[in-house]
Amino acid sequence: MNLFDLSLQLNGFPIKEASRVLKTIQNTSETNFEAYVEDKKREIIAYHLKNNPFYKSFANKVDLSDWNTIPILTKKDLQKPLEERLSKGFKKNAIYVNKTSGSSGDPFVFAKDKFSHALTWAVIQNRFGWHYLNFNSSKQARFYGIPLDKKGYYKERFKDKLSSRFRFSVFDLSDAAFEKHLKTFQSTPFDYINGYTSSIVQFAKFLLIKNCVLKDICPTLKACVVTSEMLFEDDKELMKKQFGVPVINEYGASELDLIAFENPNGKWQVNSETLFVEILDGHNNVLPYGEEGRIVITSLYNKAHPFIRYDIGDIGILSKDSTLKTPILEKLLGRTNDIAILPSGKKAAGLTFYYITKSIIGDDGKVKEFVIEQLKHDTFKIIYVSSESLSEEKKKIITAEMENYLEKGLQIKFEKQDQLIRSKSGKLKQFSSYIQNI
Repeated sequence: MNLFDLSLQLNGFPIKEASRVLKTIQNTSETNFEAYVEDKKREIIAYHLKNNPFYKSFANKVDLSDWNTIPILTKKDLQKPLEERLSKGFKKNAIYVNKTSGSSGDPFVFAKDKFSHALTWAVIQNRFGWHYLNFNSSKQARFYGIPLDKKGYYKERFKDKLSSRFRFSVFDLSDAAFEKHLKTFQSTPFDYINGYTSSIVQFAKFLLIKNCVLKDICPTLKACVVTSEMLFEDDKELMKKQFGVPVINEYGASELDLIAFENPNGKWQVNSETLFVEILDGHNNVLPYGEEGRIVITSLYNKAHPFIRYDIGDIGILSKDSTLKTPILEKLLGRTNDIAILPSGKKAAGLTFYYITKSIIGDDGKVKEFVIEQLKHDTFKIIYVSSESLSEEKKKIITAEMENYLEKGLQIKFEKQDQLIRSKSGKLKQFSSYIQNI
């Protein structure tokens, strides 16, 4: 057994067994897959109704023969002490416990039983294997945050060592930091890049200015995997060009699993092995493939903690080409709490503002990155990092385009900063609305 697998095994996560189970699921024929999913759905709901007092109280009117009677679980429902949410027989010191990032605005502590967590890693290893990347041997250039307290810092560094990865800080995106990164790539045989989208995009922009292709500097590089933040198509093309390798899009949630991963055909394939993913409308009705709605997910294996019909807080579309065994995520449209409410009462996805602004100021390379805040129903602020201030002409164009796409009478403010404030984890929230606090 290799070092990464060995570390999981030593910590009580049965990765060998999980890998065997995953292979069995994947070998299930399309014809028999519906029976597998239905069996796992019935099994997990029955288990938690019997063994989890919190969930039994929450879902007290369930008809086990009718999946649609199962209530939708939200993050707010889970914001109570973990001990009150654990299934019988599970103790905090004998399970996997972690905390969500809070990017949705509703952080909470969650748990997985050890087999469920091992299965998560088996799925991740399988998906990376689609692109000939091996967690036990492939060298990773990791663009993630890191705890700043001494204990947390050294714990992550130790995990990096075990996992054959080198961590680049996402809290310093200066040219000086990127110059040091470049020297590290020159001297280290990295196999792939993995990390937060926005930070890696900034590194690609730095390479563009230097007229440098990373694979020329680091010939061993095979791929770039981005996660945790929205990936825009033009950013993807920029990274492909400046890194000289394929760019792979990942979508996951720490409390659940890997949700979707770009397959070798360029499709965003949903994890149907350990999750059951539904798209629901505002009245909790299941929508057909091709229609936009809330992403609601059931974890089929986690017995320590219920995640059954769990509204993750994202909006998306499953492709019409989807099947039960191979669902395809056609589009991820952002978080349900990233909605802008305009003076007329009209609602718009917050990323609409980001798209509009990006198309205008992202073409000359002077603006490194930016975020948008809604301060009032009619007032938005664009905070940006740039080598020079936006011209009055560009400001007028942005304002006019926002009014053209949305509605008249919007007030757009601009604020130039030296750097953007990231969350403690290192993620960058591209749109935030503060009108609920006014």
